[in-house]
Amino acid sequence: MSSTVSNSAREGILRRYRDRLPITDATPMLCLGEGETPLVLSRRLGERVGCRRLYFKLEMCNPTGSFKDRGMVVAVAKAMEEGARAVLCASTGNTSASAAAYAAHCGLEAFVLVPRDNIARGKLAQAVAHGARVLALQGNFDTALEIAREISRRHPVAIVNSVNPNRIQGQKTAAFEIVDALADAPDILFIPVGNAGNITAYWLGFVEYYQAELAARKPRIMGWQAAGAAPIVRGEPVEQPETVASAIRIGNPASWKGALAARDESGGAIEAVTDEEIMDAYRLLAQEEGIFAEPASAACVAGLLKHALSAKQSKGTPELDIADKTVVCIITGHGLKDPETALAIEAEMTDVPAELAAVERAMALT
Repeated sequence: MSSTVSNSAREGILRRYRDRLPITDATPMLCLGEGETPLVLSRRLGERVGCRRLYFKLEMCNPTGSFKDRGMVVAVAKAMEEGARAVLCASTGNTSASAAAYAAHCGLEAFVLVPRDNIARGKLAQAVAHGARVLALQGNFDTALEIAREISRRHPVAIVNSVNPNRIQGQKTAAFEIVDALADAPDILFIPVGNAGNITAYWLGFVEYYQAELAARKPRIMGWQAAGAAPIVRGEPVEQPETVASAIRIGNPASWKGALAARDESGGAIEAVTDEEIMDAYRLLAQEEGIFAEPASAACVAGLLKHALSAKQSKGTPELDIADKTVVCIITGHGLKDPETALAIEAEMTDVPAELAAVERAMALT
């Protein structure tokens, strides 16, 4: 069993789950406070979808605002152990922010390849602030990743995308935390799918805990892609993926096989939601749960809403019923990562004179 969480300080996942990670005596025990993210019980959306035990795993509470930090701390620590002096990643945003932060923490140089004009500015700002060398390519994420992989083969630069197995190892710890919090695995896990490393990692973590008899069951994994970037759903790569959810705007996932394994072995599914469905869920999360998530995170909540509607329309179909199930949605990144999306929503504002009586009338207090 993993060590007990400290009450006085965040241990970080390298210490907390050392016995379940590829850690040696030579691995630097890095920590920016990653892990130990909240598992929050729904107050309103659960009732809306007819699920009494709906939880949100707030991976947005990691140091750089996304789930990427779990895998990045392991990838960077192992890169340092192997003598690397620089790290490299292709990114639509969150990976670049995380890689840059951990590289800065460790005194490493960071190189980031991003698709020009196809990255949320909030995420780009993080990479720039941490001092990364940002190279904007005239191509999409898949092209950037292909180039990054070739550079890492030719030069002593550690690639820290999810093609690096240490990333998957770190990200699996979120599954451990869910089981630790609930005393078992959930019945169903809803998760966004982009490059597919995270769905792969969660399944790995749940299987590992089940095999260690730390969980009595394994969850059904429900992955959700954006309709304009749904290669796994289509069964073929998408050359020009398009979606408002920039973090999952990926046409040829690096962990495609892992995602299929998670889907098939768990008895789950990988399906698609439209941008309109994503934005509806984005608003509901913020306005009914107080959770400001990036659009990619809202994809799995949109999937939950879609699933609940199917269950309602197909009464008597047990596998669709979630009423008595424990369900967890993975909120992968913070809404401040993509402020342009939030600002594009028309705000309801009422102009009033700067007078007490006028404000009281506007607030319907008189």
